[in-house]
Amino acid sequence: MTASELAKQASDIFVLSDSFLQIKALIDDESSTIDDIADVILVDPALAASVLKLANSSFFNYPRKIDTLSKAILVLGITEIYNLVIAKCTSDAFKNLEADSKYLDNFWLDSVFTALVIKALGHQLKVPNAERLFVLGLLHNLGELVVAHYNPEVVEQATPGQGQLLPWHKQTQLLGFSYAQCSAELFKCWQLPFSIVEPIRRQDQDEELSSLNIDVKLLHVAKRIMLRQAYYDKLNYTDLINEQLLNEVSLTEQDLNKALEFAQVEQFSILAIIAPNAANVF
Repeated sequence: MTASELAKQASDIFVLSDSFLQIKALIDDESSTIDDIADVILVDPALAASVLKLANSSFFNYPRKIDTLSKAILVLGITEIYNLVIAKCTSDAFKNLEADSKYLDNFWLDSVFTALVIKALGHQLKVPNAERLFVLGLLHNLGELVVAHYNPEVVEQATPGQGQLLPWHKQTQLLGFSYAQCSAELFKCWQLPFSIVEPIRRQDQDEELSSLNIDVKLLHVAKRIMLRQAYYDKLNYTDLINEQLLNEVSLTEQDLNKALEFAQVEQFSILAIIAPNAANVF
């Protein structure tokens, strides 16, 4: 199957919640209000709790406690709340996936780590609304879970750190497409915004890097920082990251290490909100 065909099948199994669909409809409706969005989130207690926990976490570092969803939306903005809802609802869509628990724990740890790294890089470069980058990092590899459902043996063969090929090249060799491409096709089926779909689709692009927008470039870098930390600790950053790209976005090795350290400090507190079962193990 192609990435599109596999994602279409998966979208019938891994479904976003009614709460997400209602919130998306309200955000698309210019006549809806903050209270309308808050009311939908409140109907889903688990979602409401997760959004408030994230809003009050060190991730945003807001100086005062945010105790209502309406206040969270006012302080963080509708776009950021939407991203928090996407983060929680997409992770929930795969909560019943039948897979080894240790594998899932490591998957979410890698995803959260990448999300924190890209957020830190965005802040260092003063990218507008850098918090929005978090959702790109969190969802960048979700297509792997689709493949894990249908072809778990492929996931095992494509584990990072094994053999000479980098993960996305191994995935393409085995499947004919990468996890990134599968992720993007699934998000198209879910009707997620183009601003999420396209950076995730292009994260493994190795050519014409200068033509990529800043979101794609930072996801490209953040993913490789995570991979080096978790699977390729004997390699240098420039063995995984195109040095020309680093120069284009003005990132030094010190910047990369700073983002890495931020993710190491914050990963478990965020993991406890996004994927509590995984956090309980570590």
